[in-house]
Order: sequence, then C-alpha cells, then structure tokens
Amino acid sequence: MSKKQTLALRRTRLYNLSMNWLRNPVHLIGIAAILFLAYMIAWPVLKIAYTTFVWQQQDVRLTGEANPGHFTLYHWTRVLGSDMSVSLFYKPIMNSLAVGAAVSALSMVLGCGLAWLVTRTNIPLKKTITFLAVIPYLLPAWILSQAWLTFFKNGKIGGTPGILQSLLHVAPPDWISYGFVPIVFSLSMHDSVFFFLIVGAALSSMNSQLEEAASVAGARRLTVLRKIVFPLVMPSMLSGFILIFTKAISSYGVPALLGSPVNFYMISTMLYSSMRSRLTTEANVLSLALILISVATIYLNQRVAGSRRSYVTVTGKDSARTLTELGRWKYPAAGAAAVLMAMIAVVPLLVLLLQSFMLKEGQYHISNLTMHYWWGGSDPDINTGEKGVLRNDTFMLAIKNSLFIAAASAVLSAVIGLILGYVVSRGKHSWIGRVVDQASFLPYLIPGVSLAAIYISMFAKPALLIPALYGTITLLILITVVKELPFTVKAGSASMMQIGKELEEAAQVGGASWFARFRRILLPLNRKSLMSAFLLVFIGAMKEMELIIMLVTPRTETLTTLTFYYAEKGYEQLTNVILMIIIAIVIAVYLIAVKWGKADLTQGIGGS
Repeated sequence: MSKKQTLALRRTRLYNLSMNWLRNPVHLIGIAAILFLAYMIAWPVLKIAYTTFVWQQQDVRLTGEANPGHFTLYHWTRVLGSDMSVSLFYKPIMNSLAVGAAVSALSMVLGCGLAWLVTRTNIPLKKTITFLAVIPYLLPAWILSQAWLTFFKNGKIGGTPGILQSLLHVAPPDWISYGFVPIVFSLSMHDSVFFFLIVGAALSSMNSQLEEAASVAGARRLTVLRKIVFPLVMPSMLSGFILIFTKAISSYGVPALLGSPVNFYMISTMLYSSMRSRLTTEANVLSLALILISVATIYLNQRVAGSRRSYVTVTGKDSARTLTELGRWKYPAAGAAAVLMAMIAVVPLLVLLLQSFMLKEGQYHISNLTMHYWWGGSDPDINTGEKGVLRNDTFMLAIKNSLFIAAASAVLSAVIGLILGYVVSRGKHSWIGRVVDQASFLPYLIPGVSLAAIYISMFAKPALLIPALYGTITLLILITVVKELPFTVKAGSASMMQIGKELEEAAQVGGASWFARFRRILLPLNRKSLMSAFLLVFIGAMKEMELIIMLVTPRTETLTTLTFYYAEKGYEQLTNVILMIIIAIVIAVYLIAVKWGKADLTQGIGGS
C-alpha cells in the first residue's frame, strides 16, 4: 500500500470515528451546550473583567489622562483607592456582608426551627403551617418591605406616615423605619422558606433509629438535637446559609426601598446607581466584587462541607419516623407557629390589600374607601393624574410582558434543563457530562444585578450573528433562562437518572431517532419534573426584579418594575394594587400546578 493510500485510509478512519462520536446524542448535544454556556456565561464575565483594565471613551469626561483602548488601572484605583472609595465601595461592601450574615443567621433560626417542628414533632396543623410557610416564597421579596413601610414609615421622606404613627401617634425612629434593621427583617422573613424547604427535606428523609437509640440510652432531648440531629443536617444548613447569603448581598428591591432614605447603600444598590450615573466601568468593578464574594463564599462552603464526615441515614430498613412527643406543649407550639407564619405571610397581604382601597393614606374609616386606584380615571388631584391600574395602558403592557416572559422562560428553562440534564446523567462518566454539569452551575455564582450589568455591555451592540438585544423581550427571557440553569439542570439530571437506558435502547433498536425517543419516551416520563421546573421558573420570573431592573425599557416594562417605579414615586395605593395582582397570578398558577400538574414544593414535608 502506498503512502498516499495509507494517508487516505487514516483520514477515512478518523472521519468515521468522528462521525460515530458525534452521532451519540450525548456528545452532540453536549458540545452545543458547552458552546452555549461558554458564550452566555464564561465569555461575558471575561469580557467585563477586561473592560475594567482598559480606558473607555466615556473616561475622557472624567480625566485628561484617558487614552481609550489602552491598558489602565484607573478604574480599580478609583473604586478601591480614591477619595470616593469609602462611599462607593468599602461602606457598601461592609453593609452587604453585614446584611448577608444577619439575614442568613435569622433565616436559619426561623426556617430550621419551623422545619424541625413540622417534620420531627407531633404538633397538629402541620399542613396549614407548611402552606403558610411557603407563601413568602410565592411573593416578591420586597413586598414585605412595602408592608414594613405601611406599618413603620415616619415623616423622614414625606408623605403620610405609617399605621403606627397615624393611629397611635408614635413616630418610629429612623433605625426602625429604614436601614439595616428593616432590611434584615424583610429579607429574613422571605428567605427563611428556603431553610424550611431544604432542611425540612433532609429531616424528612432521616432514619429515626439513631435518635431512638440515644433516647433509650438516656440522652436528653436537647442532647439528641445537638449530638445527632444537628450534625446530620449540617450539610443542608450550610447549603441554605450560602444560598441565602448570596441572595441577600445581591438583593436590590428591599435595600433600595428601605435603605435609600437613610443613605444605607449595599453593593447592589451602589452598582445600579453607578450604572444610572453612566459610571459603567466602575459598575463593572462592583459586579466583579460581588461575583468574587459569591465565589469565595461557595468555595469556603465546599471546603467546610467536604471536610465533614458523611453518614448513611437512609437504609433499606424501615425508616418510619418516630416523632418527638411535645406533650402539653404541642398545641401551644402549633398555635405559636401558625400565628407567626400568618403574621409574616397573611397579615401584610391583608394590610396592603386594604391600603389599595384607601383614597387617602392614614384615614381609616369607611368613607375613605374607593375603587379609584383599581378602576378610576385620571384625576389631577390624585397621583398627578395617574389612572387606575386596570385602565392604565402602561399596566396592560406590563402584565402582557410579564406573563409572556414568565411563561416563555418557564417553558424554555424546563425543556433546556431536561435536555442538559440528559447530557449530565447519561454522560456522567465522560468529560462532556462533567463540563456541562459544572458550567451550568456558573450562573449561581453571578448575582442577578451583576449578570444584568454584564448583559447590558454584551448585547448593547450586534455581535457575531446576534443582533443588539438590549431593549427587547428576548433579552429578558434569555437572562431569566440562563439565571435559572443551575436549578433546572439539577432537577433535569436528577429526574433523568431515575429512568433506565433500556427504554431508549429498545426504541433505538426499533429505529426511533433521538428526537422521537425524547418526545415519545423521555418527555412523558419526566412530566412531573418538567412541571416542577416550570412552576419554579414561572414564579421566579413573575416576581423577579434584581435580574431585570437595569434591562427594562418603556417597551419592555414588567409588573415588578412598574410596581417599583410607583413605589419610588410615592404612589403607594397603585403599588399595592399591582402587588395584589402579581400575588393573585402567582398563587393561582401554583395551585393549578399542584392540583393538575402534581408539582408541590412541600412534597414530603408537613405530613404530605
């Protein structure tokens, strides 16, 4: 055989091997997924990091030393080592860390305590308490801050004071009305549900034999909790702590409403303020700081969790739980838990609903009730002539945009999460599966406000074959799908791992293509997982603000951003009307998904 024939044979063999490799759907989809994740997540972060070391055209207005396109440390020096560094960076970052730590600790106490009561004791009303505990998750985080202002607002920012001052004539001090305390309280009441769900699931799956053995040996109840239960659920508690810490430091709505009146700024609010002031590169530096904090926090969590011993708590033996008997305390404990959750979840909603019918704030009598803010026309003496919500063209545009964004994002996220979950589960022993699994987790490391800042710089101009997306619904859907990838891919891979390969192999032998196998076999078998992912993303998108606040334009207005606009303008009743509509939509979708889609956030908790 000649040398030329040998080379031709090798090329043919290499071509055949490559085509056979690509015919494997795991490989083909995996490569496409890696390219997508690299372009949507890794490349934007690298690009925004690059811009912080290069003079920008807008820097010419800041200093005569600017030389656009050339290397510089000016932006880092301006943020970290200039006269404005204390107010721009150091003070906000200390505020962010303090809020994150306090919210995580308070949420852990409330969420873990409630999870233990519901899953490990014999208290009654478990399903009621569980439902009340989940309600805050269905609400925007900043709704509690709006309720807080309704109760504790003083005269510092003008307008009508809150209920406390109007009815009892007691003016709350600034530290009660605004700043650190109300921010921590509002975020904790909302985020404690994550501890409840995460730790509650861990407690529900624990075998109670260890606790029984300790009790037989004479250990007291507190000793059992400290020596057995607490160490076993520590990984779940650490995961909850990191989740809530990263959410708290990047939250925008609550700190903006409750912190701005007393100049209490966090990195997230300072980042948004910098973007609005056209200090784009300084905002990029702040974004990188938030990302680095999140990465460092998760890395420390991995080190701590990785150094802990693991224990087998679910075995093939009977794992029925033996509940802790509270004796005479079970009814008081159940009552206290139910009242507490009602105060957190129900009372604020009722107060805000009542406020939406009040013509003038602070006047609590029947003659002051009106439907104007729901259905009224333009009146120059009320909110500068703003129409009632249901007759307002801006509201109609916002509700249409919100429903479309939420529905489209939820469908795309559920399907993409299942497809990438297929790659992760079927390719778990290959490098492709591992890369997709790790890359899909990256959006979790990027706070929502930072990701929005990255996408502004990325999609403000056409790039490659992608047109400029800034100011379009497409960008809002895209960023929502990307941000939800860590959760949808994990859910998809967990669901796929429960389905054996034999069904696919049998269909493949019968000549079915991968698309036919996916559509006829995998999708039906994963219906419940798809519905759960749809529900989570839809709820998240309907109440999302941190992720989209910087991306919204007048044409892409959403319910949450319109609500925040009204809140900033002081149109309290209009704000409350839209909040009630958001809540009604979210709760309706949740109940429909539970009833017909069999998707329940509380499955396995609360006796269900």
